[in-house]
Amino acid sequence: MTALRLSDVLRRDLDYDPEVTSVTADSRKVTDGTLFCALPGSAQDGRAYIPQALSQGAAAVLAPENTEGDRSRIVTVHDVRRAYALAARSFYGAQPKTCVAITGTNGKTSVATFCRQIYAHLGHKSASVGTLGVVTQSGLTETALTAPGLTTPDAGDLAERLAGLASEGVTHLAVEASSHGIDQRRLDGVSLVAAGFTNLTQDHLDYHQTMEAYRQAKLRLFEQLLPRGRTAVLNADAEGFNAFAASSILSGLNVASVGERGQFLTLTERRLTADGQILTLAFQGRSFEVKLPLAGLFQASNVLVAVGLCLATGEKVDEVVGALEHLKGARGRLERVGANRHGAEVYVDYAHTPDGLETVLKALRPHTKGRLVCVFGCGGDRDRGKRPQMGAIAEKWADRVFVTDDNPRSEEPAQIRMEILKGLAGTQSSNLMEIGDRRQAIFEAVNGLQAGDVLVVAGKGHEQGQIIGTQVLPFDDVSVVVEALGNP
Repeated sequence: MTALRLSDVLRRDLDYDPEVTSVTADSRKVTDGTLFCALPGSAQDGRAYIPQALSQGAAAVLAPENTEGDRSRIVTVHDVRRAYALAARSFYGAQPKTCVAITGTNGKTSVATFCRQIYAHLGHKSASVGTLGVVTQSGLTETALTAPGLTTPDAGDLAERLAGLASEGVTHLAVEASSHGIDQRRLDGVSLVAAGFTNLTQDHLDYHQTMEAYRQAKLRLFEQLLPRGRTAVLNADAEGFNAFAASSILSGLNVASVGERGQFLTLTERRLTADGQILTLAFQGRSFEVKLPLAGLFQASNVLVAVGLCLATGEKVDEVVGALEHLKGARGRLERVGANRHGAEVYVDYAHTPDGLETVLKALRPHTKGRLVCVFGCGGDRDRGKRPQMGAIAEKWADRVFVTDDNPRSEEPAQIRMEILKGLAGTQSSNLMEIGDRRQAIFEAVNGLQAGDVLVVAGKGHEQGQIIGTQVLPFDDVSVVVEALGNP
């Protein structure tokens, strides 16, 4: 990477103007010439690492106003997180020409995955960034870019990787925009062509405290990050649609609403098949019939948002629609793992919110001839209010429920399960099992399946570890299900 002057990185006149060789907010990555960005946070305050960064050779420090220290080498700004993202973009430079971002409580990973696949089918070199890491057109995944639980990468890491993707010839990129990532300015350096909204339901209140604050974080994608004149692709069937449509219009964006109530792209009919569904879509006076190899209305909604984003970035409708029958679901998103000797089907899904769990159970119900069985838990050190809600949803939509541990983190697992069980007061004991050991719970559920049954193991999806206390123990729902299916 070519060194730049600090004034060029920050795009401001400076008396002290050293050469900058890298930009980071991680003090462990500071070397000679680094611009260290001291970000304040709830767990750690980057300002505490300023002396260490300078001793390691940092060329300068970017910090919040009123930061104490050697002012000759410290540049202060009002919004240090945004300044960090913009500095990283200035330093690392190039990005894929067409970048789209997707926000919403559920569906971000699926929409990003679908966009990547559609663009690839149309001949573009594409990639996606989010919960699964960086996934390229060849299917290679780099999980190191996103820390566990971090959907949207650190602004500096993201800018560096986007420059790398551009140098590799990637022209089309889909990025997941989490509420944390938007609020913490991690996407402020990304040049967006379009943005999508899937839905808004309760989640992350441990961070945002209120639904209004949560909504405002996501609205910022359309109000401040997507340039005027660009297109906001919004799920018209989502409860939060009106707020996002109004904010988009007031922000000078074009609104492309999609879904059963969508005016830009309308889902006029949906017929279930053994291996998915057939969709009838209406677009600009034309009708298209699509065979979609994915189950569930929610996947149809995700696909429509992806289609809208591809159309908003200049792709032709016939070619986009033609790519849909080739789509594959994202890893851990209603992923069919296999069937037992009786033909009972087993799925793994990332659903970890009340709406997410209800959505996946409702999606599988039409495909269930026998009993719908659910294994799930709730994460520790997260929004406690959703625990009894998820218990009540499991009781309402599943015929048999196994309450187990998810990622208990620092909380007592039995306490988490007890809070879930408060929402399951009406379930008969024969249809409710509390098994803390997640592996045992999955085995018990799989071994109890009969002909016509469908099992979904919900909550962790693609995750490869289980967080217990401060340890991350190897654990993969899909692998455990496969093992259970092979040991009747």
